[in-house]
Amino acid sequence: MNGFVPWPQEQAAQYRKRGVWRGLPLGAAFDDCARRYAERVAVVDRDRRLTFGELRQRARALASSFVERGICDGARVVMQLPNTMEFAIAYVAALTVGAVPIACLLHHREAEIRALANLAEARAWLFAEQHRGFDYVAMARRLAPEIPSLRELVVLGRGEHQGMTSLDALVARGDADDPALARHVPDPASPAVLQLSGGTTGIPKLIARTHDDYLHNSLAFAEATGFTGDDVVLLAIPIAHNFPLACPGLQAALLLGARTVLVDFPLASVVFALTQRERVTWIPAVPAMLIQWTQDPSHARYDLSSIKAIYVGGQRLNSQAARAAIDAFGPVVRQVFGMAEGLLCATRPSDPIEVHVETQGRPVCELDEVRIVDDDGNDVADGEVGQLICRGAYTIRGYFRAEDHNAVAFTPDGYYCTGDLVRRHPSGNLVVEGRSKDLINRGGEKISAEEIEGLILKHAAVANVAVVGVPDPVLGERVCACVVLRKDARLDLDGLVAFLRDEQRIATFKLPERLEVLPRLPLTGVGKVSKKDLRAMLGERVTARSPAT
Repeated sequence: MNGFVPWPQEQAAQYRKRGVWRGLPLGAAFDDCARRYAERVAVVDRDRRLTFGELRQRARALASSFVERGICDGARVVMQLPNTMEFAIAYVAALTVGAVPIACLLHHREAEIRALANLAEARAWLFAEQHRGFDYVAMARRLAPEIPSLRELVVLGRGEHQGMTSLDALVARGDADDPALARHVPDPASPAVLQLSGGTTGIPKLIARTHDDYLHNSLAFAEATGFTGDDVVLLAIPIAHNFPLACPGLQAALLLGARTVLVDFPLASVVFALTQRERVTWIPAVPAMLIQWTQDPSHARYDLSSIKAIYVGGQRLNSQAARAAIDAFGPVVRQVFGMAEGLLCATRPSDPIEVHVETQGRPVCELDEVRIVDDDGNDVADGEVGQLICRGAYTIRGYFRAEDHNAVAFTPDGYYCTGDLVRRHPSGNLVVEGRSKDLINRGGEKISAEEIEGLILKHAAVANVAVVGVPDPVLGERVCACVVLRKDARLDLDGLVAFLRDEQRIATFKLPERLEVLPRLPLTGVGKVSKKDLRAMLGERVTARSPAT
């Protein structure tokens, strides 16, 4: 695929020799599992259930229709579907015949879809008819003429729309036994999925994950964290994101014979009810979700004893929030730190509670190469904070069609510069201290936003917090704390400063100079706090010189 950056031949040969790259396309691996566990329930959404055999039948029928329409052999497909079984069907169908899903999120609108589809030269666009009040059909009609490569608009829904094809109709018309499917099996070394970079500014970059490396990604994570075919995983994070899709996510479940329960909205009562009904054992979550579930008193009314792991990622889980979750759900809270570009770290089931609370884990594959370096690229001493760089059998060597950015995002010897600030814990695990661009520069003093957030979360009145820098004409930036308070709690700037200064005893230059009390923090489509949106909101509401609201 033009624009794809492969691994150097020497490394690729080593990964194949070591067996971490198995030379097996993902679609074929899914098919093997579906045949083996045909009678097992594979996917549940709401009150619908599909066995592995039924999922295989529908996915192969859709794959047959894809071949008929040229959606195969490297053709890119914008996939913008909710957490329903149709996502699983379409995903398996695409990988079966070498179509490459672009893992878009439901919250993406014209700007993102236009840029991503044109960059990838997408041939098809799969989307929901309606979702949470938004009309995707109308957006597709407006946008399709601006994407010259686009040939197929495939819609999930009950209505008929001129110039568009129903996803259900393609499944119904396809032939699961079509001999043409055997002629479109992809090369395992070719791109399987175009994931999106996790930045919150600008248009995401495209991350080409191959069949070889993405298969290894899911199986290595599953092995390291104890996920097996006997598990039941509940996915409430938007499913196209790397964490719920492949860590271990839907992908490992379909590779190992586990059941996947899909939730389209992560409301605590819905998650708890499905966990009780389906005997869910495994839940990936982001901190905002876990905090909401922890603070919802209804969890005491449900039988949640089946849960053996709640893996939290996307952002560092503060130790205060981790301990509160352990008090609510038991010693099942784990941490994961990873990126769609590759490297995955996780705490292990056998780790002590303190390791789960204080660290974000260690690499899941022995071939992961991790360095923590200073601004000059020199390794820092253990315990010191530095920038994380990494390479390995499932960490990309370059973004898709981004030559200029690749020159600064990767070292000459192939290490990916993650932009994350980390230190090594005495246990050997990594502790994420923030992002190199998530530092507040106040008069030359660098302040870690995550450090201040962790301290503010210890205040009894605070349910959630995000700390951002607001522009200042003299100092460059000042510290602003945006907080969500617990029910009936009150907090003003003087009280917060006194708490941090007198009880937490932090340096004066780190104290917030503005307090914004909000009903909720804005989130990205994958549930992370959107500091980009926070900064924009602050810019509209107040000037940088105002001391507080």
